[in-house]
Amino acid sequence: MAPLGTMTRHLTLIGAGLAGGLLATLLAQRGWSVDVFERRGDPRVKGFIGGRSINLALAERGLHALRAAGADSAVLDKAVMMRGRMVHSTDGGQQLLRYGKDDSEVIWSVSRAELNMTLLDAAERAGARLHFDRRLDTVDFDALRATFVDDTTTQRTEHSFTALLGADGAGSALRTAMQQRENLGERIESLGHGYKELEIPPAPDGGFRIEANALHIWPRGHYMCIALPNDERTFTVTLFLPLSGDPSFETVRTGADARAFFERDFSDAVPLIPDLEADFEHNPVGQLSTLYLDRWHIDGRAVLLGDAAHAMVPFHGQGMNCAFEDCVALADHLERTPDLAQAFAAFEAERLPNARAIQAMALENYLEMRARVDEQDFLLQRDLERELAQRHPTRFVPRYGMVTFRRLPYAVAFERGRLQRELLIEATKGRASLDGIDRAWLDAEVERRLPPLPVEG
Repeated sequence: MAPLGTMTRHLTLIGAGLAGGLLATLLAQRGWSVDVFERRGDPRVKGFIGGRSINLALAERGLHALRAAGADSAVLDKAVMMRGRMVHSTDGGQQLLRYGKDDSEVIWSVSRAELNMTLLDAAERAGARLHFDRRLDTVDFDALRATFVDDTTTQRTEHSFTALLGADGAGSALRTAMQQRENLGERIESLGHGYKELEIPPAPDGGFRIEANALHIWPRGHYMCIALPNDERTFTVTLFLPLSGDPSFETVRTGADARAFFERDFSDAVPLIPDLEADFEHNPVGQLSTLYLDRWHIDGRAVLLGDAAHAMVPFHGQGMNCAFEDCVALADHLERTPDLAQAFAAFEAERLPNARAIQAMALENYLEMRARVDEQDFLLQRDLERELAQRHPTRFVPRYGMVTFRRLPYAVAFERGRLQRELLIEATKGRASLDGIDRAWLDAEVERRLPPLPVEG
């Protein structure tokens, strides 16, 4: 008898969201027989119904995956370039902090709905079979049978599988079924903050009301607003606020509360959001948590990826990019070995440490975005960081650049970033400007502490 998981090149994906659509495409392109089951209806027919609609920031890791699937052009056609963070201070002033050295280093604001539908089309073109209105209900890991329920008709469907691949998000039904079988070491840590979405409509002339090619941030210490551009000339505004305390979603409850709060702390944003009260009262408060698992797979029968394995807070814009990188890595491991258990184990060994690293960086970035981007010591260190990046391009790469514009392992970027931050703090301590810094000492320290980065292919 053939080893478990090696008898057929058939795989069953749970979830037809972003990661599910991309992974189905990559696997079908490589000759796998792929079935995808999704609990919701087909968004291309029924319209997109999303749980979260925070705009997505597409960066190099995600673009690399889309290129592999042949979907990059269709996505970029509807994306809006963002050069940097436009920081809105309390006095109404604005300052653009570039993400990279020039327009070759930017990120792209993309619509979750449009991206999802593009990837579903790509998966079908590649030969994947998509089954909508099919919620995973039970899994018999011994008999290799899964049961799905259509919640609109209560009809039940049985499906025999070789292996289940869970791309069904932070509330993963497959993860729940796996946990009932084996302990995955699940831990969920709430940030204690939530979010609510608002909208900046187009200007009367049909254009953008504020600078289009930027991610706008109103940092206010313990909370903040951000706004990302859409190709319809709108901006999706997201208010991030503690769940308790003052101010919080406990104290800012009604549309009238929201207007008073915005007029006090985000006064320059108020004229931009004409439906502030209605948006605030209509849209739910979203939760922000980090999901940690010690294990992502059960031998060759099931494996998790993306948010189902490592959901993170959205403050580095890497949740989707990390999930897409998972898809490429899993497809590569499945191509290298016919044994599913070995492939799943190798995938987990490669990706779990990197997921932990970007989860940590996403949490750190919330503090930077809401409290640090307009502080003098942060701006001074940022200026020195850019100078050192020019002087030592193979050794000193800003952590944001390593994460966003390169495909170095997240764990490498995390550790290099720690070493670089120590050097920046040391060099700028007690200084109000970069004048008088001993550049010779600094150059020597960069060469001593930071070996050259590998050249990416």
